[in-house]
Amino acid sequence: MTVHFIGAGPGAPDLITVRGLRLIQSCPVCLYAGSLVPEEIVKAAPAEARVLDTAPMTLDEIIAEIVAANEKGLDVARVHSGDPSLYGATAEQMRRLDALAIPFDVTPGVPAFAAAAAALKTELTVPEVCQTVILTRTAMKSSAMPAGEELATLAQSGATMAIHLSVRNIPHIQRELVPVDAYGEDCPAIIAYRVGWPDETFIRCTLGELHRKAREAKLTRTALILVGRGLGAKDFIDSRLYDGDHVHVLRPKRKSVA
Repeated sequence: MTVHFIGAGPGAPDLITVRGLRLIQSCPVCLYAGSLVPEEIVKAAPAEARVLDTAPMTLDEIIAEIVAANEKGLDVARVHSGDPSLYGATAEQMRRLDALAIPFDVTPGVPAFAAAAAALKTELTVPEVCQTVILTRTAMKSSAMPAGEELATLAQSGATMAIHLSVRNIPHIQRELVPVDAYGEDCPAIIAYRVGWPDETFIRCTLGELHRKAREAKLTRTALILVGRGLGAKDFIDSRLYDGDHVHVLRPKRKSVA
């Protein structure tokens, strides 16, 4: 028996990995985060499978279902949105399973920030503009942010920021980022709402306009905020990767023709 933690991707049913889908198709028990995982994905479970939406369940109740499956020797598909490594509350489940000696593995999924960049047809790392992406959130009703991970501190790098779980905390984002030289009122920003879903929406604006734009769109949840000078940058150098003068092991120096 194995518990398979599966990243279902950001929303579109066809953005799940082949491995993840096959595991769902084969597991007699499927526990999924119903508030964020499309029903089309879990419909792939066997017809006789026990399929439960874990959104209204507590951690104890989820683990009890897994223990019951373990006692029967039944594999479990534990389906989370996006990628299980980001804000999925998987670590606490894995800790419980370790304590119970219940085996598990993890299948990665497409994270929302990557799906957003793809939909926007943009690269988040632009040569000599930004070569770092910071994935973070802000603290509201959830657990506190560790010391040293305040937005103003992270912002000193000037990196592209992908700020999760914070659409209701935009005034705080602006207070932290606007004073930083690398950002400022005019810094490009994007609100990515329900990435991968049929009602997916992208709102391009500046950092100074973020709060007003979110209020006008009446967004209160399920939105990712991207901020950084690299967003939509046009005036940048070509990378060295495909430069004709750049020699590397796969493209050695060519002999000149006399």
